[in-house]
Amino acid sequence: MEEANEIPKWEGKATAKLLRPTASEVWPLLEDFCTLHKWLPTIDTCFKVVDEDGLVRHCASEAQWCRERLTGMDPAEMWLSYEVVDSNMGLNNYKSTMKVVPIDGGDGLGCQIEWSFETDPVQGLSCEDLAKYVGIGLQGMALNLERALESAF
Repeated sequence: MEEANEIPKWEGKATAKLLRPTASEVWPLLEDFCTLHKWLPTIDTCFKVVDEDGLVRHCASEAQWCRERLTGMDPAEMWLSYEVVDSNMGLNNYKSTMKVVPIDGGDGLGCQIEWSFETDPVQGLSCEDLAKYVGIGLQGMALNLERALESAF
């Protein structure tokens, strides 16, 4: 039973379509948990930190940082989940899943990245603001992934 004073979680989801790369080409770039800075334009650095509770990455830009723990991954289904364990961004109980999905269920040209999240409310933001921030970052990430894969061929 939910307590009367419990604040509901925020939930959001962003998607980005990549027209040329296949899901099987995109997934290996995203499954490398500690190289997110190569793709996500809103962060400058991302690296593995020593942690006894599993794989943790430290991601940062000029003014913001967070530490995220990998909580699950399924390479066959092309998804990974993580949670924020510490940050200066006001993210509390933030959990997220990124998934690469073939367009039309096959592995032909094109795929879609889905990025969903659940978190406690963030002071100074609305759920819509946070969802927009995730969506803008994901669009930039999709563009960077497309460019990297085009230059590889």
